[in-house]
Amino acid sequence: MSAVADGSPVEVETLIAGGGVGGLTAALALARAGRPVRLLERALEFTEIGFGIQLGPNATRALDGLGVLDELLPLAVQPRELLYMDALSGERITSIDLGDAFVARYGHPYVVVHRSDLQRKLLGACVREPLVTIETGRELVAFEEDADGVTVRCADGASYRAQALIAADGLNSRVRGTIARGEPRAEGFVAYRGTIPIADMTPRAEADAMVMWVAPDTHMVQYKVRGGALYNQVAVFRSRRFDAGDPDWGSPEELDEHYQAFCEPVRVAASQLGRKHRYPMADRDPIATWTTARVALLGDAAHPMLPVLAQGGCQAIEDGIALPVAFAGAADVPAALSAYERRRAPRAGRVQSSARRFAEVCHIGGVGVELRNALFGQHDPQDYTVLDWLYDDAEVRA
Repeated sequence: MSAVADGSPVEVETLIAGGGVGGLTAALALARAGRPVRLLERALEFTEIGFGIQLGPNATRALDGLGVLDELLPLAVQPRELLYMDALSGERITSIDLGDAFVARYGHPYVVVHRSDLQRKLLGACVREPLVTIETGRELVAFEEDADGVTVRCADGASYRAQALIAADGLNSRVRGTIARGEPRAEGFVAYRGTIPIADMTPRAEADAMVMWVAPDTHMVQYKVRGGALYNQVAVFRSRRFDAGDPDWGSPEELDEHYQAFCEPVRVAASQLGRKHRYPMADRDPIATWTTARVALLGDAAHPMLPVLAQGGCQAIEDGIALPVAFAGAADVPAALSAYERRRAPRAGRVQSSARRFAEVCHIGGVGVELRNALFGQHDPQDYTVLDWLYDDAEVRA
C-alpha cells in the first residue's frame, strides 16, 4: 500500500531508499532493535547479480551478529590465502594467510560469496522480520525535510511521511546532493566482471586462494564462489581512450588490447570474461557531513570507494549495524543521526582514502613495479598488524 484513502502520504517511522546490501542490512538491524522500517527498492524485483563480493571479518562479524552468517556460509568459500601476483611476469609477489591464524586473530573468517547469495539471505531475513516492510518498483525522485520529518515522493506517485530517511541509493544518490556537493571522481578505470563454471577456470588459477594480479594501470581478482561451483573474475584497467575523450572508452575491444600485454594465465582469464556489461569505476573524496536532522546517507551514497581493499560492501554493512546503536543512545532522530555520523564518517573516510592510496600502489608503473614487489615480498604472510585497524576496529566491535 502506498497511499491512504485521502491521498495523504503513508506514515512510516524509518524509510530506507535502496535495497542493496547496505539498505537491507540497515533494515534488518533497525528492526531487530525494535524500530519499524519501510524499505523502497526502485527495481521491480530483486534479481540475480552476476558477480562476487568479498567479506572481511569486520563484515562477517556484523552478519554473525544479525544471525545471517550461518545461513550464508554453506554458499560461501573461505580462501586459504590472498595471493598477490605480478601480471607481467606471472611471478608470485606475496601473500596473506587467511587460515586459522587469521580467524584466531579477528574472531571471524574472511569469506567470498556470490553477491546474489548475500542479498538473498539478507532479503529473506528482512521478509521474516515483522517490523520490515519492503516495496519494489519504488524509485525516490524527491523529498522535502522539515523540523518534524521528511516527505518522500516516488516516480510512480507514491508518497511517504517518515521520521527519518536513510539514503542507501548508491554512487549517484538523489539524496546526497542536498548534503554534499561534487561529482564522482573518474580517472578512466573500467571493470569487466562475471563468473564461470569452476571446470572452465584458467589453468594457472589457484583454486583455494583468492588471487589478485597487479600491473601498471591494471588489476585482476579471481576467487571461487557459490560453495566452489563458480569462479568469479574481475578485470580492471585504465582506458587510454578515456584520456583522448573517446565516448566509447573502456570497450571490450580495448579490454582485449590492454590484456594482451600480460602473462598467459591473465590473458586467458581476460578472454573468458563476458563482454555484455562494463562497469566504469569512480569514487569520491571523503566527507565529514553525512546527515541533516532527518536524513542520513549510507553505503556508496556516503562513501563510494575504489574496490582494491574489497571494503565497499563491508563498509555499507558496518553503516547498517551502526544505525540501531545510534538510535539506542539518542533522545530523538536528529541526535541519533548525528551520533551515527560521528561514529561512521571518520572510519569510512579512512577506508576510502586508504583504498585510493592502495590502488596507486597496485597500479604503479615503471621502476615502481620492482620497488613494490621487493617491498611486498618481505611481508610475513601471518603478520596482520597493518590490517588490525581495518578488521578489528574498536568502534566496529562496540
